[in-house]
Amino acid sequence: MQFDIDLGGGTAVVVLVAILAALAYLPLTYRDKTLWHSALKTVPVAMFAGSAAAQGAPGLLVAGLALSALGDWALSRSFERAFMAGLVSFALAHLCYLGLFIGLVETWRILPVILLIGFALSSELWLAPFTGHMRWPVRVYVGLICAMVVAALSLPDLFRLASVGALLFMASDLILALQMFRMSPDTKRARWAGYALWTLYILGQMTILFAFVGVKPHG
Repeated sequence: MQFDIDLGGGTAVVVLVAILAALAYLPLTYRDKTLWHSALKTVPVAMFAGSAAAQGAPGLLVAGLALSALGDWALSRSFERAFMAGLVSFALAHLCYLGLFIGLVETWRILPVILLIGFALSSELWLAPFTGHMRWPVRVYVGLICAMVVAALSLPDLFRLASVGALLFMASDLILALQMFRMSPDTKRARWAGYALWTLYILGQMTILFAFVGVKPHG
């Protein structure tokens, strides 16, 4: 099955502006966390949420995108409480996506379940020991995103783009975990990880959006 992206004029403009904002933010990932920095980071996914709402997309999709935008703002701030707020926002976003995807699953695929359980358990070795007092929030978050991806990979072919988007989203979260807990922030490797994280994240959110808005299957 192939897909044609068929966005209306207004939606196409919104998506284009969101992409341009995301590209503008890319070189700012390692700048000082000013209000301008935070606003620019929040714009792309907030615009995705607005576009989804305007086109009558499922409420859980709109909520997931809106909560993600809130998480973008929180994670762009330099306070520990802001990081926790961002973690909670993205955890709730994953719950929204999980609820949306579960409602569409017709047959569960066993292999993704096995692989994602293995991945979640493996994080006890390479991630949990380095998270300090954040260990339990991180554990819960890992469980939520793995559950979301399991549901996404069991979606019917009609929503295959959402499966791709969920995997991209998970890849960005994996990089974020390594960046936050396993990398020195002032290295070239950490900087390139930030660029990859942001690119995968935006592509993931956009692909999930396109799975429900403006994409028509054929073939």
